[in-house]
Amino acid sequence: MSNFIEINAEELNISPFKLIGHDWMLLTAEKDGKANTMTASWGGLGVMWGKNVSYTVIRPQRYTKEFIENSDTFSISFFEAAYKKQLSYLGAVSGKLEDKIQKSGLTLMHIDNTPTFEEASLVIVCRKLYAQDFKPEFFIEKANDEKWYPNKDYHKLYISEVVKILKKLDKIPQ
Repeated sequence: MSNFIEINAEELNISPFKLIGHDWMLLTAEKDGKANTMTASWGGLGVMWGKNVSYTVIRPQRYTKEFIENSDTFSISFFEAAYKKQLSYLGAVSGKLEDKIQKSGLTLMHIDNTPTFEEASLVIVCRKLYAQDFKPEFFIEKANDEKWYPNKDYHKLYISEVVKILKKLDKIPQ
């Protein structure tokens, strides 16, 4: 962790739209001493209930969902563009079938007992506050249900408190 410095949420001056939607992120949690991660490009950062929060969504078939469900905390990690190949791999392969973290070449580390990666440029440690399954009857724009959920495999939404934000010394994803 010596390569990271903690920053306040107000110091984070990078577009969350670029970070999440374009650069992608890894959601990482631990269960029974084993970590698992997945690549995600949907989510957000904001304020809820007087706290800085992250909004993350996970489909039921994702193995990482078990880990998020069984942990109070998880990390959101962002990387420089040079790691896009690893992020693509981590999003395509299930940790249930192989040790994808080891095969990715990324180095697992822990911040306050929450797993993340040494190679990350930015790490957000989150503590779950709220979770709810998406349901078809709540779609106001019905086309989103039809387009994104043809198999009815609805995401689960997690609203989580941003506990800590760490950036690698002088490195932020570009």
